Amino acid sequence: MKVIYEDAHSALKDLVRDGMTLCVGGFGLCGIPERLIDALLDLGVKDLTIVSNNCGIDGVGLGKLLNSRRIRKMIASYVGENKEFERQYLSGELELEFNPQGTLAERCRAGGAGIAAFYTRTGVGTLVAEGKPHMDFDGDTFIMERAIRADLALIKGWKADEAGNLIFRKTARNFNQVMAAAAPVCVAEVEHIVSTGTLDPDAIHLPGIYVKRLINGSPYDKRIEFRTVRQRER
Repeated sequence: MKVIYEDAHSALKDLVRDGMTLCVGGFGLCGIPERLIDALLDLGVKDLTIVSNNCGIDGVGLGKLLNSRRIRKMIASYVGENKEFERQYLSGELELEFNPQGTLAERCRAGGAGIAAFYTRTGVGTLVAEGKPHMDFDGDTFIMERAIRADLALIKGWKADEAGNLIFRKTARNFNQVMAAAAPVCVAEVEHIVSTGTLDPDAIHLPGIYVKRLINGSPYDKRIEFRTVRQRER
């Protein structure tokens, strides 16, 4: 199987279709597969269900798909700074399935591990628990959460070798690692691709067996989601 593709468009054009469910890595603007997201926009797919921690910010990352009405449903844990996300949800234009953040991560991890469902105490007694099976263990009540399996996973890494073995950089690992295994096909974009055998096997975060297609998306601009500066002293 060909692993390295020339660009995001060529890596995705024969994989995507309307109505797909996609697991997308990232947290805010940190570790988002922005080249792959742009390719989704260019390819014109619509009615998408997106599984991601949040939806970026207005006009950036997944926010681009949101602005162009390509997303039908979000499975997320945070609305964040995205005003269009908030507007579409409150107006009934966007379906939203809210999850506690740890629950969302575990649902994706479970999907990749072949675990159909699991029990957690998070959300017991809240709206999150409504309609879900409950079970008592050792005197405490837990709710059942179903695993998530998507059609396609899109992730962002820092460095990969030609076989697709991948390293994340610090907090940019966030949801990327669990998303990668939660779909039968994972496409990754990275900042650097090196020769196979260059990376220390003990340093690899995601084995290449999970990465079916790979692109080098460099160069990237460093974006700051919410800039806070101190007052200049006089």
